[in-house]
Amino acid sequence: MRHLRILLCLLGLAAAVAPLRAQREPLPPDDLATVQKQWPDAKRTVTGLRYVITEPGTGEPAAPGDMVSVNYKGMLLDGKVFDQAPKLPERPDPFTFRLGRGQVIQGWDQGIKLMRLGSKMTLIVPYELGYGTRGDPPKIPRRATLVFEVEMVKIERAEPMHSQLPPVVDPKKKKK
Repeated sequence: MRHLRILLCLLGLAAAVAPLRAQREPLPPDDLATVQKQWPDAKRTVTGLRYVITEPGTGEPAAPGDMVSVNYKGMLLDGKVFDQAPKLPERPDPFTFRLGRGQVIQGWDQGIKLMRLGSKMTLIVPYELGYGTRGDPPKIPRRATLVFEVEMVKIERAEPMHSQLPPVVDPKKKKK
């Protein structure tokens, strides 16, 4: 019995201490200083993604499985633009993808789901949620912190799973 009490006390202590662990900062110190200076009001998620909502938009936020269309400008932390949509004449339309399906970098899958129709947001993406340690040469260097200005222009809601299932047939009913 005594061993059981000691075990329960240790388990309780471990459960109390677990939430107190510090989360590692994914941004390198120089990048962190730049981000804190340029975007002092940026909110931080548990994964280290930072964001600033510049226009809140309307309706429900985008959800995994939704088809979303966005206008965006992707920049390095120094402001150098590496990509954008729309960019005429090569890409006259917004960029469209299915949210939460790994079709974009993790920082986008996490950040875009915070957006509503018409909202505008600045996403600050640590390299771990972007292009990683290898980058995407020649435009995106290794371990690059990325900044995206994003505008949600369209959300096509995913069809609920129950509407994709065949109707339930009651086995007790007899066929006529």
